[in-house]
Amino acid sequence: MSVKDPFEILADEITLIRRQIDQLQRTSLDRKEAEKLNAVVAQGLDRMAKVGPAVQSRIEQSLATAALDLRQHTVYAASEGAKEAIREAHLESIKAAGDLRKAAGEARREAWRWFGGFWVWLASAVLTGALLGVLAAFWITGRGDAREFGKYPRIFCEQAGGRIATNTEGYRFCGVWIDKLPEPK
Repeated sequence: MSVKDPFEILADEITLIRRQIDQLQRTSLDRKEAEKLNAVVAQGLDRMAKVGPAVQSRIEQSLATAALDLRQHTVYAASEGAKEAIREAHLESIKAAGDLRKAAGEARREAWRWFGGFWVWLASAVLTGALLGVLAAFWITGRGDAREFGKYPRIFCEQAGGRIATNTEGYRFCGVWIDKLPEPK
């Protein structure tokens, strides 16, 4: 390796600078080319400016669609969850009703054993029938009397607390006073 003197070093550097300037001149634009490039870049920027709102609108539409889908899926999931909860509650209530029915049957059989079975049933049936018969007799008696009074008011008027009177046209009727008149002496 030989040592270069400063003059050779300076000549090498100037040569290198000259090559770089030549390369820059070959790659740099002249005025017309720069104006064309500027026009192309400006058109690209204009298109990008126009695309921006369209992209924004498309994004908003996509978000609205996604929100609608999310709402629909949420409502569907909630309704399916509610249906399943109702089904489970229904099954539990059916099971509880069966358990209560079984317990009531066992209690009825146990009561039947403890309270005499057939004889208790027979006595209660006879007593219930007698009670219903007495109530029916009182009810029918009152209705029968009213029916008979309607058929023969002349016969039953004084017994019911009324008086036979005649109106201005000559028709007789039974008048029943709400406030009793004093009895004639």
